[in-house]
Amino acid sequence: MPIFNQSIRRKIVGIALGLIVLMVVTSILSMVMSSRVGHLLDELTSRYIPAYGNLARANVRSLERALAMRRMVIAKMQTPPDEEGYATRLREYRESDAQVVQEADAARKLINAIIEDESTPSDNAALGRIDARIENALSELRRELTDADGKLLKQLEAKDFTAARDTMTHVDALRDLFSQRIDAIRSDMLAQVFASTAQVIRHQRQAIVISGVVTALAAIVGLAFALLVSSGITRPVRLLLAGTREVEAGRFDHTISVSTQDEIGELAGAFNRMIEQLRRNERIRETFGRYIDPKVVQGLIDRPEVAVDGQRRVMTIMFCDMSGFTSMSEGMTPRGLVKVMNHYFTVMSEPIRANRGVIDKYIGDAIMSYWGPPFIDEAEQAQLACHAALDMADQVPALQKQLPDLLGIRAMPAPCDLRIGIATGEVLTGSIGSELMMSFTVMGDAVNLASRLEAANKFYGTRILISQATAAALGASLELREIDRLAVVGQSLAQPVFEVMGKAGALPQEQISLRAHYAEGLAAYRAGRWDEARNAFNAALESVPGDGPSRTLLTRLDQLQANPPAADWDGAWRMEHK
Repeated sequence: MPIFNQSIRRKIVGIALGLIVLMVVTSILSMVMSSRVGHLLDELTSRYIPAYGNLARANVRSLERALAMRRMVIAKMQTPPDEEGYATRLREYRESDAQVVQEADAARKLINAIIEDESTPSDNAALGRIDARIENALSELRRELTDADGKLLKQLEAKDFTAARDTMTHVDALRDLFSQRIDAIRSDMLAQVFASTAQVIRHQRQAIVISGVVTALAAIVGLAFALLVSSGITRPVRLLLAGTREVEAGRFDHTISVSTQDEIGELAGAFNRMIEQLRRNERIRETFGRYIDPKVVQGLIDRPEVAVDGQRRVMTIMFCDMSGFTSMSEGMTPRGLVKVMNHYFTVMSEPIRANRGVIDKYIGDAIMSYWGPPFIDEAEQAQLACHAALDMADQVPALQKQLPDLLGIRAMPAPCDLRIGIATGEVLTGSIGSELMMSFTVMGDAVNLASRLEAANKFYGTRILISQATAAALGASLELREIDRLAVVGQSLAQPVFEVMGKAGALPQEQISLRAHYAEGLAAYRAGRWDEARNAFNAALESVPGDGPSRTLLTRLDQLQANPPAADWDGAWRMEHK
């Protein structure tokens, strides 16, 4: 509709003008109806009622004339006759006679005016008959009274009072007949007055009803017009509100149909373009979320200055590697190897994300991840990292069963397992790279230490090794075992490293016994009591046969006994290879 292609200002002005027009039309119609009723009422008050009054006064004048005649006769019959009084009464008699005619003529004039006025409804036939009856009554009265008056005056002059009385009786009879006719005419005229009054009342009621109906119709039409136009304004606004709520809820598939070309329509079009842009941005975010951890993406969006400036923070770093990957990949096709690695990364990434860690990158078959501000609180980062490591280790048996099915073989050519290194320390966080491509990552000694600890698992035969700082941050929340003092490549000072054995209070008795014997052997080893250390490590192997750290320390004891250490030996092992 063309109205919906107008601006909101024009729509509002159009509504106002439409309502004003309806109001003006209603007012004009009411004025016309009121004017007609007023015209009828004016005719009633200025013609009908005065005409009736004239007829009533004509009757009164007739009575006054009869009274004047009697007084005139009485004045003449007195002894001596009252000539002056007679003359006065005669004059009154003749004036009354003229007044009767005047009143009747005035009534006829008003009645004829009603008949001639075609703008008002009236019973012209009935009014014409009344006019004719008045004329007949006057003509007959004047004709007969003229004869009777002349006879009466002659009789009075002749002092024939007996005959004068008879003539008076005849005149009274004429007067009574005239009064009866006038009363009948008045009755009919009163009926016309009532009819005119009823006409006025009917037209007044009709005017009230029509004005009410027209006002109601104007109100309905105005309201319908206002609702029609306002719905064209409010409906897109409601759609915009619903779309905004969808966007607020993170759903970007809701678009708004643009049905108008006003400001709301332009806003709806802009909203749809915004939705499309948000949808595109969300696809970009989802796409990059597969290459960059979503937490990093969100963090860079919320606080881009962190990526630009870089910060030093205490974080916990984890390196996870698949043991036996090299030998396993040699006998696989590229497609099979990609399939296995994708499944492996999917399984091992889930515990990291479930424990609120950030996956930094995949390096070959290794996973680098970290915990720390601003993604989590510094106080819980070490615990979350070690819990993630334990959950990853729990996935190994299922993974070992799934891999042959993925490859379509009965058994893996080489066993697979995990090696995890975790270290806590100060690192540099920020975007590192060139102007063409950058990566948000962490750098520092803690990263290097975590990588070395992951590699040290191969030497000790362990799965999860953590640094001293990580162990200190854990407290008693996990079951740990000190493995050795280790100086990794790039560090001159050795520090204790620990194995994460399990959750607090969840160790079986053989693991508890293993930890106790191993601690005794490690203390004897560092004190140079070789035989005592050997006995303790052998006791640890009796508790858990095949314990990697115990076997590693026994092998080292054999080497030390064959080649005794220098006098400044501190009992630490120094990694000399990557």
